[in-house]
Amino acid sequence: MADEYDHFTGTKPVSPQHAFDVAALSAWARDQRVPGFDGTVTVEQFKGGQSNPTFQVTADGHRYVLRRKPPGNLLPSAHAVDREFKVISALHGTDVPVARPWALCTDTAVIGSMFYLMDCVDGRVLWDPTLPGMTPEQRTAHYDELGRVMAALHCVDVQAVGLGDYGKPGQYVARQVDRWTKQYRAAETEPIEAMNRLIEWLPARIPAGDETRVVHGDYRFDNVIFHPTEPRILAVLDWELSTLGHPLVDFAYHCMTWHMANGANNRGLLGADFAGLGIPTEAAYLERYLQRTGRPAGSISAADWNYYLVFNMFRLAGILQGILARALQGNASNARALEAGKRARPLAEQAWALAQTL
Repeated sequence: MADEYDHFTGTKPVSPQHAFDVAALSAWARDQRVPGFDGTVTVEQFKGGQSNPTFQVTADGHRYVLRRKPPGNLLPSAHAVDREFKVISALHGTDVPVARPWALCTDTAVIGSMFYLMDCVDGRVLWDPTLPGMTPEQRTAHYDELGRVMAALHCVDVQAVGLGDYGKPGQYVARQVDRWTKQYRAAETEPIEAMNRLIEWLPARIPAGDETRVVHGDYRFDNVIFHPTEPRILAVLDWELSTLGHPLVDFAYHCMTWHMANGANNRGLLGADFAGLGIPTEAAYLERYLQRTGRPAGSISAADWNYYLVFNMFRLAGILQGILARALQGNASNARALEAGKRARPLAEQAWALAQTL
């Protein structure tokens, strides 16, 4: 029986719309002194991912990952692989595990769009947050490691690692609401009443207080690689949405898993038997994060936390709307993009329902 997440894992032949000149890539890589590109080079495309097409490149026994901008008309500021490369380069060698970055190519003449190369990291990508097949103790250990690494990211000194200019400091939520409102409008394919209401509601309810740290923007189980046998993260992936921002907002995005059902179109923990599975409740997971980042217990109010959840549901609905728009244009990077994009409306309605309780 095929694995439920088979369509996300492993590689496949390169899709025709994402094909590129391998000889041109090899010549560029040799110029950049990336090892292995003097001999035979093979390229396969990873199945997973909705945004930037991602490829496995094998060159004389070395295995690399190539991330590139997709073809076609793109939304403003989206698919910034140069930013991904910058943040990975800055974090390499810190307490935040990332793949070794090799080189960035901004010359679109090489393979048709901007791209970068990094090491391919072997390990496990865990798609289902209920972690089927594990013991309760194993689940507890994997969740503890997942939370530890995110706390480590939010403790990075942005100036010390050279990321002081990676985003604008201050007013993060206000700027993000504005950004994702524009992104949503640019990708809108049909009216969604809940999104219109959230666009009016969110700017008027922003919680007081602000902080500035490196935020990942899409941190979850399937964006990290675990050691093949240990509950230890070897690399955090998919930094496309990273910037400088409020760490608690970033953590709330991560915690949306606790508010989503686990099914065909969602991978969540809503209604799970936490004690039986050995998975922490959202409250316990948040409390451990607060400890790790040096915050006093109960230092975020329930109202502020729920606002951050509403905002992140709105933001994700905007992202899904962009996926839907690209799918309708025929240039999305994943065959299931259309199905994923259709989640925008119910997610927006869930966000608006939560907003009305505040």
